[in-house]
Amino acid sequence: MRQRLSALTAATAVTAVVLLASACGNVTTEDGEEENAGGGGGGSLTVVDDVGRTVELDGPAERAVVLNSYGNEFAQAIGAGDRVVGYDRVSQSRLPYLDIADDEVVSEDLQEINYESVVELDPDVFVLPRNGAWQEAADQLESFGIPVVVATAWDFDVFHETVELLGEVFGEPEGAQRVSGFYDEIFGLISDRVAGTEPVRVYWETEQPYLTGLPGSGFDQIIVAAGGENIYGDLETGGDQQSETTVDPASILERAPEVVVHEFGPSAEPTGQERFDTLRDELFGRAGWSELPAVRDDRVFVTNGWATSALSKAIGALYLASWLHPEEFADVEPGAYLDRWAQEFQGQGADFPGEDVYIQRVG
Repeated sequence: MRQRLSALTAATAVTAVVLLASACGNVTTEDGEEENAGGGGGGSLTVVDDVGRTVELDGPAERAVVLNSYGNEFAQAIGAGDRVVGYDRVSQSRLPYLDIADDEVVSEDLQEINYESVVELDPDVFVLPRNGAWQEAADQLESFGIPVVVATAWDFDVFHETVELLGEVFGEPEGAQRVSGFYDEIFGLISDRVAGTEPVRVYWETEQPYLTGLPGSGFDQIIVAAGGENIYGDLETGGDQQSETTVDPASILERAPEVVVHEFGPSAEPTGQERFDTLRDELFGRAGWSELPAVRDDRVFVTNGWATSALSKAIGALYLASWLHPEEFADVEPGAYLDRWAQEFQGQGADFPGEDVYIQRVG
């Protein structure tokens, strides 16, 4: 087991690392112990993270710092939320039901990390997604014996791998299986119902006017999974898995979407009806939009990204499939799945206000 440092010693040491890193290079730890790949004495374990790194842990994490709101949702869902002791500011803002205190915030985002605060929390593991500063974190925390695990909970493509990885890190394999089972239940339902249907043209707008997801993005993936056709599915992405672009407003009219979704920034805190009304007025006030098939047929939806991006966008895919193919999903209530995610997996219980404060048809 690694030796734990006192808060004063840790703070002093981390300051020295930050000031001297450029002069001294990386600090090498003196571990002195070797283990078999399958894990050895003392309950130690070895995991392979999202960027292919083999990371050795003393055992299932009892104290963890987890950056990224999706990662914190996953930790909560598998039953390990009470072992997270450090967060990022975005998680604090998006997930108010976790009651994250200011002194538990160690990063404003995924890049600017306060390593002194991390060390003072004395975690067994530091978890962040691959678009975070994981290389820097691994270098800065190595001398304190704090292992860094890369787990990318926002990535649709590695959902199962991520949940399984977090299950290993926290020693919650059954919780991980339960979350994966819920995800598979949703996509199994979608796959069965959309089989044989004709794709429906979709324009999915994210947060800013005319900003949309391209092939390779999670938004494009759920459009396809839901039995839709991304009206910008023909644009090149350059291989960026989070690829988004701002499109020419006139091109939306030319591509004539049959369904329009505008997803605003995610927050589990309801934003109020005014937010939906304002976005509805802005969308319908755009030049030429009155002629769009989606507007004519009353198939325009405004959503809070906390709901439609939940469970690696599985909840959003189910809602979208029900909007694209209403006959096939006539007996399905997507809101029931959102309720389950909030109450069973996020622990909101009776405090969950229901789907109407997150998702609305605004036609």
